[in-house]
Amino acid sequence: MTTDPEISLWTKTSCERVDAPPLTGPVTVDLAVIGGGYTGCSAALHAAQSGASVCLLEALEIGHGGSGRNVGLANAGLWLPPAEIRAHLGREAGDRLIALLAQAPAEVFRLIRDHAIDCEPVQAGTLHLAHSPKGLRDLQTRHQQLSADGAPVELLSAQETAGRTGSTAFHGAIFDPRAGTIQPLAFVQGLARAAQQAGAAIHASCPVQALHHDGDTWHLATPQGSVRAKALIQATNAYHAGLPDTRQDYVPVYYFQYATDPLPEDIRATLLPGGEGCWDTGLIMTSFRMDQAGRLVIGAMGDLGHAGSFVHRGWITRKLAQTYPALADQPLKDGWHGRIAMTSDHIPKLVQIGPSALSAHGYSGRGIGPGTVFGRMMADSLLSGDPARLPLPPVPEHSESWTGLRRAYFETGATLTHLVKARV
Repeated sequence: MTTDPEISLWTKTSCERVDAPPLTGPVTVDLAVIGGGYTGCSAALHAAQSGASVCLLEALEIGHGGSGRNVGLANAGLWLPPAEIRAHLGREAGDRLIALLAQAPAEVFRLIRDHAIDCEPVQAGTLHLAHSPKGLRDLQTRHQQLSADGAPVELLSAQETAGRTGSTAFHGAIFDPRAGTIQPLAFVQGLARAAQQAGAAIHASCPVQALHHDGDTWHLATPQGSVRAKALIQATNAYHAGLPDTRQDYVPVYYFQYATDPLPEDIRATLLPGGEGCWDTGLIMTSFRMDQAGRLVIGAMGDLGHAGSFVHRGWITRKLAQTYPALADQPLKDGWHGRIAMTSDHIPKLVQIGPSALSAHGYSGRGIGPGTVFGRMMADSLLSGDPARLPLPPVPEHSESWTGLRRAYFETGATLTHLVKARV
């Protein structure tokens, strides 16, 4: 195994590139965007397409954060089943969010087609896999709720699941045909490139060092430039740094992945022959999918950046062999991780951080579809002055308690789970 947790496979294989030099000098725009992930780049693209002047500022590279490090599953909805979303938000707001995010994969794949984004799109659905009998009961409840909302999902038997995955390790699955897989970094880089082509100014290696509002205009300072803007979107999610006045509360949770080399064709043909992406019902969740070159990418919760990370590496090798015995001797090459912004209720948060200024965070591992949708709708709302166009009612602030302890709890739990299971 070769592991640099800060360099993903997606960095090595992305066919999309965007030239985004740092900002130099002053600019005045209708909308300033902080953060070059799905939310920020979607906002910049849609604002520019509407005729607004836009300046996006990314502290490092476009897609440096979770947008360039995730599994690449473009799913519909949130992690929560519909009843829990409504319990948290109420019937009206819950129904609205559920309906919007049901269409999120369609929006992602439409953008890919419209802007010819070279990101390995495969809209062949996803499989939510039951790792145990208890997991299957959970899926049965989710299937009932999703079906009641009109979602075209299918509950698969263990035998049907084995046929879809090429593995007998699962007790059943929910198949969602709306979803699919993408090369996640290439998608966000393609969004940034499309935003540039629509007229947005995109600047990487350009951290925002100071931010204030003077009663009429937002002022943003960078190392070599400055921005004056009528409206502001902060889209830094789990990679928020600095700017204490706009601090976002969330629990940072790490998720790691490893990838094989491209598999031999005879083995590759038996694994996920329909091209679905997968994740399971385990408390310490596992995901896997194939990329275009035939690599199996497998991941789970855990941080590869600490001394105990060898436990995660050893466990993922065993998990691969358990799921696919034919891959027991297949070496895992690239390993990397990224951060997820978790909220206590697993509902994304829209925060009104000032006049004509919004912040979005807390996708809890579902960033591709919701981030793309939230970015578009935030830009539309701010530029039109109509808060009814937002996906959720904004709150004046959002706080989470004991975030550091809870982050340690998740990582310790993942490490102990992987250690115990490695010895069973």
